[in-house]
This record gives sequence, C-alpha cells and structure tokens, in this order.
Amino acid sequence: MPTRVRSYSKINLGLAIGAPRSDGFHSLSTLYQTLALHDIVTVSATSACQTRIILRSNDPRVPCDGRNTAWKMVEKTLAQLGRHAHVDIHIQKNLPIQGGMGAGSANAAAALIALEREMNLNLGEEVRLELAAQVGSDVPLFLLGGSVLGSDRGQIVEPVADVTLDGNAEIPCVIALPGIGVSTPAAFRDWDKLLAGKSTPDLHNPAIRDTIEELSRTYASVVVRQGKRGASGIFPDPSPAEQDTPEKQQGLSREQRHTGSESKIQAESEIENDLAENSLLALVRTGIENDFESVVFPVYPSLCALKRLLAGSNSGDGEAVYAALSGSGSALFGLYRNTADAEAAQQRVLQFAAAELPGTEVLLTTTLPRGAYWKQMLQR
Repeated sequence: MPTRVRSYSKINLGLAIGAPRSDGFHSLSTLYQTLALHDIVTVSATSACQTRIILRSNDPRVPCDGRNTAWKMVEKTLAQLGRHAHVDIHIQKNLPIQGGMGAGSANAAAALIALEREMNLNLGEEVRLELAAQVGSDVPLFLLGGSVLGSDRGQIVEPVADVTLDGNAEIPCVIALPGIGVSTPAAFRDWDKLLAGKSTPDLHNPAIRDTIEELSRTYASVVVRQGKRGASGIFPDPSPAEQDTPEKQQGLSREQRHTGSESKIQAESEIENDLAENSLLALVRTGIENDFESVVFPVYPSLCALKRLLAGSNSGDGEAVYAALSGSGSALFGLYRNTADAEAAQQRVLQFAAAELPGTEVLLTTTLPRGAYWKQMLQR
C-alpha cells in the first residue's frame, strides 16, 4: 500500500541576513516554525533493475519532472544508496507554489520519509540531513519539525524547545497569501544594495546593525536548545543511553544546577518556567524581526498594509502578539492569544483583500509543535 505523508508548511518567526559571501550565498540566522497547514505526498516504490520516477499532482503548476524537489530527493537518495526502484509520487497541493511557506521543500522531506518506509530503509539522521541540504536550504528543517534554529544558508538546523504562548505550543495563526510573486533573488539583491548604502557613516542614517549576531544571541537567550533526536514514531528512537538528560537539554550539568544559593536556584527556575510558558512573548520583547521586510515592503507596499492588518490595533480586538513576513514573502502571518482573536483578524484581512487585493487567501491554522508534527505526519 502506498505511503501517504502530511507535508507541512513553515513560517520564519525571525530572519537575519548577513552580507553576500564569496560563494554567492548569504549567511542567515532564522527561527523556523512548522504549521498545521499541509500538502499530502503519496509515494509507492518497488525495487527494480533501473530507476523510473513518475510524479503527478492535482495542481498543473507543479513541475512533474527533475525540477521538482520531491523528484530530486528520491533520485539523490537512490543514487547515494546504489539502489534502483520504480517510484510513483503524487503531490496533493493545498499550499501555495511559492510564497515563503516552504511547501516545495516540505514535499521533498515528505518524499524521503515515504521512500524510506516503502523500501524498508533506515538512512540515519546525518544522512537524511545531508541529502536534504543538497536539495534545498529549507528542506532539513522539515526532518525535525516544531521550532528549529537555522543558520549558514538556513540548512544547518538545530531543534529548539517549541515556542509557546500562555503555556500552549499550538498557537492560533492567520496566514495571508496575496497573489503577488516576490522574487527571492531580487530581494537579496535589494538587501545587498541597502547594505552597501549603509556601509559608510551617516549621521542621519545609522549603519545597519549586525542582525546575524544579534538575532542569534536573542534565540540563544530565549529558546532552550534540545537534542536533535526525538520520538517521531517514524524513525527508530535512540537508546536510553543516547538520549539527552533534562540537564543536558537545559545546557547545564547537574552540578551546575545545584550550585549556589537556594534563592538563586529558585530565581533561575522561575525564569525558566516563564520562558517555557511564554517564549513567544520573550522573543517579541527582544525585538525579533525579518530583515527582508526592509527591502520587500518598499517594493510591495500592499504587503506592509497586510502586516498592519494582521497585527491589528491596540484595542485588543484581534490584536496579534506578533506579525511578520515569512521568508522573502509573499506570505505574511500573525500569531494570536486565542482562536477568537485569530478569527477577528482573519475577517479584518479578508475585508481589506476583497477591496484592495482580490485573490488573496486568508487561512486560519495553528503552529505545530514537534511532538504533534511527528505524531500526525503519516496520513492514515
């Protein structure tokens, strides 16, 4: 029976861009967050003398050849293993083709997970992540799920404690998907121009801050790092000896946690509990943002207007805790304390879109923590 996998989406809670590198890429620091919105990727595979891949989709805009990330992932995996197979891939496309939600990258990760099950393979974590990084910078995050810290080009990933609000790791979210195509290469070029223009001292226009360093420090101070391995229910779990202890997950040894006065220990515990309950608020207070907004919004002012609508007013009616552009766009999102606020924001954006941006989709969803990500991954 074919393997059906939910291929989830993502947003970037914050994204800092560095200067252009000699290899043509930019260094990034970002905090990815997976969402419940998803495509469905169905794979059937049988061993064969020669590899043959067939890819189909319900959306005619999806490339059904070697340009497709899911195709690339399957092809690379079989080649690396020295295996041949007849592979049939179907992508039920529910997410936008482009828009900053990582849909194509998620399809590639889902195809890999399905291929392993179909052919009874166990590649191991490092091999999976290496293959994923070869296919695309956003692919590795979908082999972790939940809240994920990304660096380098975004492909170096580290799972962190799920971002929470009022103790909840499934935070109501509204996604606005305008029918605007934002070119990521053009956005990077505009960033380079902005960076170059700010490189000389100017009393009226201060130099751009080192966002990479600042955002990395922000994440490190707010979000507790976790071990990469987790109980996915899909891949084998590590042995008890390999699992990180709570002390390791907190970045402290048992001795360090029990050193010092009782009052200090209690104060640190209260801070940790507060961060665990409201890490999103802590991130917002430290000033997370998406650097792409500084170059995308001037070119597409309607996207800036959508962000303001998602954020809402200070009246409290549908006010977002945090709203931002995802990746280079054009998707935008808002995160809310409860479903009622999210629904109010959704209606507010829909009314604006009907008059000013016809064709804009406005979707209600939630963030998806790591445990739920893996528990719900396989489509029954």
